[in-house]
Amino acid sequence: MGDARVDDFVLLDGRCPFPLNEKLFDRLCDDWEIITEEDDPLKHFNDSFDPEFGNMAPVLQGKSCLMEPFHIEKISKYLPPRTVGHPWCLAFSTSLHGFSLKTLYRKVANTDSPVLLVVKDTCGQVFGALTSHPPKLSDHYFGTGETFLFTFNLDFKIFQWTGENSFFIKGSLDSLALGGGSGHFGLWLDEDLNRGRSNPCTTFNNSILSKNEDFMVQDLEVWTFR
Repeated sequence: MGDARVDDFVLLDGRCPFPLNEKLFDRLCDDWEIITEEDDPLKHFNDSFDPEFGNMAPVLQGKSCLMEPFHIEKISKYLPPRTVGHPWCLAFSTSLHGFSLKTLYRKVANTDSPVLLVVKDTCGQVFGALTSHPPKLSDHYFGTGETFLFTFNLDFKIFQWTGENSFFIKGSLDSLALGGGSGHFGLWLDEDLNRGRSNPCTTFNNSILSKNEDFMVQDLEVWTFR
């Protein structure tokens, strides 16, 4: 019949070949009731389940101008376990808050979750990073091996921590750097979030994330998980 039993509920898909006779159910159990689809306690679960993701599709609190569903699908598979099940909250967007690194720092200052930074350059390339901690002003590199870089240059690629060094996140008034080694940064952004650079670095053993080593930012978004 295509029916499924979940805990104390019997779900009928509407193609039941026999009439829903009350006496039949009386013989099966003492307490029962027929509810409509709108009253289904699993309806929220069913609505959130997306076969394209193969699991619970992330709930976005805020509208992304950069990410399509396939971007979200790919990135979500590599997020740290502590983010799973939490909504993605748009904390900063250049289209809403302007091109300012100081504003970015301020918008995530009270965040205690990892941060997803997504960049779209003027060539239309989408790439970015997942940082274990929110970007902030710092005298030294900080963060953990949860941090990774990613790009959708041709195909989706993710670059996770190699263990070679701990140059994860470094924030200053004039730039934000992610990954490092031998004077090269995996992803670097200036104070105006206008210009950026991407080079191979030993922290992530990454390729260049953008189409060109030096790039201009078209838009940038920062998402938190809470």
